[in-house]
Amino acid sequence: MRATKTGVSNSNKRLMGYLPEFYHDIVDFVQLTDTQEAEIISSKQAIQLLFDNQFVMSSDERAVRRRERMLGIQADPTRETLDFRKKRIVNRYSTKPPFTMRYLQDRLDFLVGAGRAITSVDPEAFVLKVTVDIENADIFKEVEHTIKTIKPANIVYQQETALWDSIELKEHITRRTITRQTRLSTSWQLGRTPFATASEEVVVK
Repeated sequence: MRATKTGVSNSNKRLMGYLPEFYHDIVDFVQLTDTQEAEIISSKQAIQLLFDNQFVMSSDERAVRRRERMLGIQADPTRETLDFRKKRIVNRYSTKPPFTMRYLQDRLDFLVGAGRAITSVDPEAFVLKVTVDIENADIFKEVEHTIKTIKPANIVYQQETALWDSIELKEHITRRTITRQTRLSTSWQLGRTPFATASEEVVVK
């Protein structure tokens, strides 16, 4: 005996397409395909999450924590953003010898942004100078960790701070009429009458 008929919903229409039309109006099969559709969607999401977690930049917070434990990183989620934590993990993975100045510059550009860090070496004094413009303390710590990991033991690291700002210039023009009072044969008196009088300023621009 067949159960009560019902319409096929959009959620189970895909699975229903694999069944003969005879089953499309049977409640039991409609409910069964609804449940199966939800399980399939959940499975697809789990597979996609597993795939995303294979890569650092697309992984979720749980996968980031696992990698941080593997690398011995003590993260502070209350202050550090998830994006920064991912960058730090990529930086730790990428810090592999051999090291060059170009490699160090590339790592600093990755951490703080292109043009915000400048590296130079004084080979005679064995000094590595790094000039950076950093406001975030967490990024500064990671930059310092990267430099100390990369630089040779006989090179002294000298950090210099760069402050970038902008200056805005505005132009204003005012005009004031000055009337001379020191003409001869007038009522001008030395010590009593001013040499000249000025009118109120008028804004021209």
